[in-house]
Amino acid sequence: MQVAILCGGRGTRIQGEVANVPKPMVPIGGFPILWHIMKIYSHFGHTEFIPCLGYRSWDFKDYFMNYRAKMADVTVRLGKNSVETHAHDSADEKDWVIHLAETGLNALTGARVKRIQKYITDDVFMLTYGDGVADIDINALTEFHKSHGKIATLTAVRPPSRFGDLDMDGSQITAFKEKLEVGQGAINGGYFVLNREVFDYLDDREDLTFEQEPLKQLAADGELMAYEHDGFWLPMDTYREWDILEKMWNSDQAPWKTW
Repeated sequence: MQVAILCGGRGTRIQGEVANVPKPMVPIGGFPILWHIMKIYSHFGHTEFIPCLGYRSWDFKDYFMNYRAKMADVTVRLGKNSVETHAHDSADEKDWVIHLAETGLNALTGARVKRIQKYITDDVFMLTYGDGVADIDINALTEFHKSHGKIATLTAVRPPSRFGDLDMDGSQITAFKEKLEVGQGAINGGYFVLNREVFDYLDDREDLTFEQEPLKQLAADGELMAYEHDGFWLPMDTYREWDILEKMWNSDQAPWKTW
């Protein structure tokens, strides 16, 4: 399936704290978090991507247009003004097709999805956010979507607490837990599967938010289903969450690394 990824926002809560790049391009273990998300999908055989670009779109284009040179050995012959990029045979990304779609600097998520309609050639496609990783089984998600016959499926997750917990006996702290704890209540974790009919719920207004009118109307029409994911999921909204993901990756304990 084709995979659309929302990459156009500014990420103001983390911008400048980690790197002066759009949030999906903030590196985890030396690779943009967008790359990690794409690797999750490609592990399940989905290798055609449509990043919906907006803020600093050239950062994405520069990264992927020069991806092979970044990953492989390069021979530069200065006298001949030639550059030879040597094959990077171990790269699983060689089959990736990436449509870097300009969807507007100020467009909100609904408008961005509508504006990539021209790239969607299948009856069913996937959509997610450019800042959240999970150990989700994409095959199980897509099978669930096909089983119910509705227009849209979102992945319901239980978010981790943003703070460590204290176990206390009166004023005495008996245990200090500075780690992710599963919170209460399910929320939208992205990782959508959508039928083409979803475009009937969208228009080109820049202020159209996918999570507002379109999803609310789909729910009202009985066309929105939830795939429950009880495993790992974490969005990179803050510096602290970036630090958690970075430490997980560097210690070889990244739950989302299923490839």
